[in-house]
Amino acid sequence: MTRVKMCGITRPQDALEAAQAGADAIGLVFYARSPRNVGLDQAACIVQALPPFVTTVALFVNPAPEEVLAVMQSVRPDVLQFHGEETPEFCRGFGAPYLKAARVRPETDLIQFAALYADAQGLLLDAWNEAAQGGTGERFDWNLIPANLPKHVILAGGLSPANVRLAVETTRPWAVDVSSGIESSKGIKDAALIAAFMKEVKNAV
Repeated sequence: MTRVKMCGITRPQDALEAAQAGADAIGLVFYARSPRNVGLDQAACIVQALPPFVTTVALFVNPAPEEVLAVMQSVRPDVLQFHGEETPEFCRGFGAPYLKAARVRPETDLIQFAALYADAQGLLLDAWNEAAQGGTGERFDWNLIPANLPKHVILAGGLSPANVRLAVETTRPWAVDVSSGIESSKGIKDAALIAAFMKEVKNAV
């Protein structure tokens, strides 16, 4: 089955709803310009509320090393996710599993990108937006994903209960990543949308 990460969690109750619905991972955003940004204490409370076997992912955008280290010490995420222009050396420098995001547009060479970040656990493919680093609710052209991409793909960008089944059936990703598509307002998840999203992933054939 396709794995599911629900990102931009800001409240313990939303993390629990995601876990109870069957999400494999939750994402915590550590990026001050995001409406879904969380502080260290807030993030630690969310993680402490989770049941076992739910992966926690800490998302950064061009952070200073000390920012990443502070999150690792206080929150203890399972995986780091880098969503900016971080170099491979920076990403691997914390001795932790990491995902690297690529904001996809027609000129993006994903094969070269995968080779550059060869030690990443997977590539998170998101929509390009000049004004934002993610969480825009926009999707990209899935035909831009090479069939021979040599990394696990986490598909993001504008996913919702209305289109995730088609996304899974079209691209066959290792996982899907949703944020705004399951929200009642920015940073506030909706239990009905969470359940509907999971149902549509499971219905994909």
